[in-house]
Amino acid sequence: MLDSSDQVDPVIEWSTRPVQCETAALANALTVDVEDYFHVEAFSNSIDRTEWDGRECRIEQNVARILELFNKADVHATFFTLGWIAERYPSLIRQIVKAGHELASHGLSHYRADHQDHSDFFNDISRSKKVLEDCGGVPVKGYRAASFSIGRRNLWALNLLQEAGYRYSSSTYPIRHDLYGIPDAPRFAFYPFSDRNFIEIPISSVRRFGMNWPCGGGGYFRLLPYWISKSNLRSVAHNDRKPCVFYFHPWEIDPEQPRVGNISLKTRVRHYTNLGKTHHRLERLLKDFPWQRIDRIYPIGIG
Repeated sequence: MLDSSDQVDPVIEWSTRPVQCETAALANALTVDVEDYFHVEAFSNSIDRTEWDGRECRIEQNVARILELFNKADVHATFFTLGWIAERYPSLIRQIVKAGHELASHGLSHYRADHQDHSDFFNDISRSKKVLEDCGGVPVKGYRAASFSIGRRNLWALNLLQEAGYRYSSSTYPIRHDLYGIPDAPRFAFYPFSDRNFIEIPISSVRRFGMNWPCGGGGYFRLLPYWISKSNLRSVAHNDRKPCVFYFHPWEIDPEQPRVGNISLKTRVRHYTNLGKTHHRLERLLKDFPWQRIDRIYPIGIG
């Protein structure tokens, strides 16, 4: 394993190793980042980690609503889940797996990958993988970094993910954002290493006016009118002929969640806008596009 003093990045020639996906015309990747409202990075200055266990946790009821929504639409998804959640709600993990969804890792306790050194990151991804596999009884092949925090400064994280036994990551977003993003990174799945045994699967973006624009869910799905998301996702599917990768969080369908004080206006707008509309928008989204779990779309682990 690389030690914390090793600062050598992997050699990544992402423009030359795109992933060919046989199911591109059949389904898009539906993903859920399983964390609660108080885990959100934007609240880190307002809610100390020592307070987490004392906060009202709403993850069980929100995931139950999501599982019901997916069951009615007859779709399956990938659930990128915090080890913190699995340790406290193991039955929830078993429910996700029993319903036919893919279980994947969102790290142990929502630490940004770019705030960890090599050793801390490797311990985090290894422990979260074991916790989830012990709870779910299935292999955990995928990982998504908190806040898409694998960027130019810490591409070494992809090496460590492969070493820890993961087959893919979905941790990059090829857009400009104040908290994350690699604007010139590939817009679609690629092999970062020559052995082609590990895949990086970016969140979807649409190319307009010479720039990449976000269209893969999250706050943009809530803040913008639904027709914009629908139009952009259709553009990716029809013009680029690639699977879309969409994500959301359980707290985004929960308008009754506790309000957090001492936050900026920008954070308040980003977090709370249209929480009451997200569930209905998701219902429309599931009808308007075909969806599937990540490991049934991409050639995970195939060299």
